[in-house]
Amino acid sequence: MITYIFILALGVVSYLLYALINPEKF
Repeated sequence: MITYIFILALGVVSYLLYALINPEKF
């Protein structure tokens, strides 16, 4: 269960970083 939460949080962080790097796509 902890692993699932960790992977989910990692996905959210990577998505936010991608949005910061490529703001013109959002």
